[in-house]
Amino acid sequence: MQITEKGQVTIPKRLRDAAGILPGSYVSFALEGGKIIIRKAGTGTGDRRKLLRAAAARVRKSLDEPFRQMDSEDIMAFLRPDDDGHA
Repeated sequence: MQITEKGQVTIPKRLRDAAGILPGSYVSFALEGGKIIIRKAGTGTGDRRKLLRAAAARVRKSLDEPFRQMDSEDIMAFLRPDDDGHA
């Protein structure tokens, strides 16, 4: 496979399909032991945490003021069912 002057290369369709990389998908690159590794973005721990933090921020903004002041333990206690099995 030849790399263009801009450093571009086409990922073969069978590999894109196998990895679930669709048009518009994001990928990340890493150098591991002299090999270039391409990963679908969002599969690494750091990427997942970033996505989860962004989602949590969106949820927090949508909550009423009393809920915004709750910490994670308060929220978990609120979500857990009580002794009657009701949340």
